[in-house]
Order: sequence, then C-alpha cells, then structure tokens
Amino acid sequence: MNFDTSKPHPARVYDWMIGGRENFPADREAARRILELSPDVRRSFVENRRFLGRVVSHLVDQGIRQFLDIGAGLPASGNVHEIAHAIAPHTRVVYVDHDEIVLAHARALMAGSDRVRVVGGDATQPQRILDEPVVRDFIDWSQPVGLLMVALLHFVSDEDDPARIVGTFRDALPAGSFLAISHGGVEGWEDRKEQIRKASQAYVRTRAEIAGLFAGFELLEPGLVDLALWRPTAADPAPTGLYGGVGRLPAGT
Repeated sequence: MNFDTSKPHPARVYDWMIGGRENFPADREAARRILELSPDVRRSFVENRRFLGRVVSHLVDQGIRQFLDIGAGLPASGNVHEIAHAIAPHTRVVYVDHDEIVLAHARALMAGSDRVRVVGGDATQPQRILDEPVVRDFIDWSQPVGLLMVALLHFVSDEDDPARIVGTFRDALPAGSFLAISHGGVEGWEDRKEQIRKASQAYVRTRAEIAGLFAGFELLEPGLVDLALWRPTAADPAPTGLYGGVGRLPAGT
C-alpha cells in the first residue's frame, strides 16, 4: 500500500504533539509552525487526550458498553478500548478513520481482538459510515452508544457542515446514547482564525458555534467548558483554548 507522507496529516501532527513516533518530516514541520503561532498548544493536545480518558471512564461508569469513535487517529497510549476494557472488559469499540496509515496501524494493533473493530470512513459522509457492515452489525443499535468526536470537527469546513454530520449520527442513535466533542475555540483571538487554519488545517469556532453541535442532546454538567475543566482530576487545571462537552440523547428526540 502506498502512503503519501509528503503532506502533513492532522492525525500524525497530533501524534507528534503527544509524543508519538508515527509521524513524518512534513507532519513535524506543520507541528512546529503551529507551535510558533501558539506555543502552549502542545499542552492542549495532551489535555485533549486526558479529556478523552475522563469521558470514556465516565460513560462506562454510566453503563455504556459500546463506543463509536469517529476520527480515531493513530493508536496511542490511553486508547478508548484500553480505558473501557480496564473497567468493563466486554465493551465493544469501533474506530473509524479515513487515513490509510492510521488504518494500517490500528488494524495491526487490533488484530485478533474480538471486542474492537477498525473501519475506514470519512466523517463528512456520515451515512456511509453508518451503512458500513461492521458499524451496522457490530454495534447493537437497540442499546445506547457512546459517540466520540474528539478533536475531529475542527477539521471539518463550514461547507461540509459539522452540524449536518452530527445530526446524521444523532438521528441514528438510540435514546440514552451520549455524544462527546472536543473542538478548538477562537474566543478572544478571532483575528488569528485564518492564520490558525493555514498552519493547522483547523477551523476553530466560537463557543456558541460549538455548543450548537449538541442540538438535540442534554449537556452533562459542567456543560461546554474548556476541556481541562471538564470533570478535572488535577487540583488546578490550566485552560487550553479547546472546548469539551458531553451530551445525552433523551427519549423522544
């Protein structure tokens, strides 16, 4: 299989930011440009990973036994299945990504697991993901699902309409399901929005815009907040500029 490693990819940039090794010179150069623009962003990437861990732990504690992770990214320490299986070993996890390098690594890592599946799919085509045989059959759609869109939707342009994407998944979810989102924010530095997009390929948005993605869900406490402040384990967490929240789909939605 041929991979184009001459262009940076968000999953591999993220991998470098959190100390991974599955990245290439173009990814590292893109990461350095991001750090020049915002030196604290590397900590934000690390905190995003911690947010994911807290979310998964909480949802498993709430009885969720199946997760659909869209834009899962490269395998790294603290994966969804590792966290979930430490609490409830029979939890099912489906990872979805569109990058061939991500898929190759994930499939190699998950080979032989009867509780984890890896599927190719583009988040901008949500119905095609839902129609994938593995997604359709491995997930029990009569039971609540934990839908994870962590550090994903800020790579979706306004033209591709992130609200449409979330809405398509929402309409397929059973009542009692949960949606987790983390997303780059732009509050207080809107004038750097275009710079950020060029450096990181990210479409950062306002808190109100991000909150709108939870339409139809009831936000859990503490609501949509800086993700370091979402049920933190640290005594005095430092803000990151990334927003995070979790919503529950009530009956009758």
